[in-house]
Amino acid sequence: METQAVLRGVRISAQKGRLVADQVRGKSVEAALNILNFSPKKAAKILKKVLESAIANAEHNDGADVDELRVSRVHVEKGQSLRRFSARAKGRGVRIEKQTCHIYLTVGTGKKS
Repeated sequence: METQAVLRGVRISAQKGRLVADQVRGKSVEAALNILNFSPKKAAKILKKVLESAIANAEHNDGADVDELRVSRVHVEKGQSLRRFSARAKGRGVRIEKQTCHIYLTVGTGKKS
């Protein structure tokens, strides 16, 4: 049994999100929450909220036991870029791209029902 939580349009680059996602992939839910609690990265705080949402979805929708849940899949994809312009010398402007990403996190028990 697997349950998914999705967060779209997060204002962090996909590359920075993947650094944290790689640390929790395959871990038990309790271990993943400990890793995310003590990580100083901004992406860890965001990923923790998604993980808590997936746990709540598994409990409410599927009646899963929290102690048996594991992070079965987590992937971070590139989202839309917000394009901004910054003024430069001699009347020019340069484009600044503010990156966003989509986070998909799946928790499961490991046994199929």
